[in-house]
Amino acid sequence: MLYEWLNDMDFAFPLAFGLFALLPLLIWWYIKKSNRQQAVITVSTTHAFTVSSLKSRFRHLPFILRLLALSALILALARPQKRNDDQRSEGEGIDIVLCMDVSGSMGSKDILPSRMDVAKEMAVEFVMNRPVDRIGLVIFSGESFTQCPVTTDKNTLISQIQSLESRQYLKDGTVIGEGLATAVDRLSKSQAKSKVIILITDGKEDAPDTRLIDPLTALEIAKTNKVKVYTIGMGARASAVPEVTGNKPANKNPAIDFIDEDLLRKIAGETGGRYFRAKDKEGLKNTYDQIDTMEKSKVEVQSFKRYQERYLPFVLAALAFLFLEIVFRLTVFRKFP
Repeated sequence: MLYEWLNDMDFAFPLAFGLFALLPLLIWWYIKKSNRQQAVITVSTTHAFTVSSLKSRFRHLPFILRLLALSALILALARPQKRNDDQRSEGEGIDIVLCMDVSGSMGSKDILPSRMDVAKEMAVEFVMNRPVDRIGLVIFSGESFTQCPVTTDKNTLISQIQSLESRQYLKDGTVIGEGLATAVDRLSKSQAKSKVIILITDGKEDAPDTRLIDPLTALEIAKTNKVKVYTIGMGARASAVPEVTGNKPANKNPAIDFIDEDLLRKIAGETGGRYFRAKDKEGLKNTYDQIDTMEKSKVEVQSFKRYQERYLPFVLAALAFLFLEIVFRLTVFRKFP
């Protein structure tokens, strides 16, 4: 415990340690003075003077106490402190909504361990790299749903992202338009100077009969609200799907959908964003890194240093050593003329 207390200690005036150089001079002066005070007598033998007592053995104790008192005072003059460093991030953040496709095809394993797992991992990393932004989460498949409103509570948002699964509790299908419209609605009342949606999907518009908003209508809504949309097409290229041989496709994987790149490019281009294609985990990571670079927040990091003074124990120790020295000099080691 004492080691930890000393290990956390800093000194505001370390030059004060130079005063320790005086201690050897004091010791030299004390030894020289002691030798001068000793009487000298010529005798044939010193056997009679070899008897020692407890008092004679500890006759240097007052001087040792004085050295300890001086050492404690020097340490106190060096101003021992405990420093605590704190940082606070402030600035103008960007309101962002992650709009993620959770349809069944996101469970495809052409990107290991699956498209959904990789999408979640990269989304969490992106969120952690945006300390001052408000971020929300919208999911969609055959319908759209706000999983987490725009918030600064990063722990709650990350927890919601990590809980996502393909084929969640929404209807089957892919309603890119409704997902985009829901995300725009989350930002409609935002007062941020910049409003951004990152829409990630691995398919094309595959809407059920209950669809309310088509992608082009959602695009107009985004433009009206001045929301910038970055779109990400995730998964294998269309050429990666085996071609038809004869009347039947050979080993076709129904989980791999064709991405409507024209639609995604149109949405990104007309809102001032950009379209990205992520064919693997590294590609998706690079995509998020590029978006992170293009959408920079104004962040100011303020550092705070708090000091807790620790000189008082050393001052008290010095006073205690001086008190003991005086007591011993006036009692046990008192000299009579």
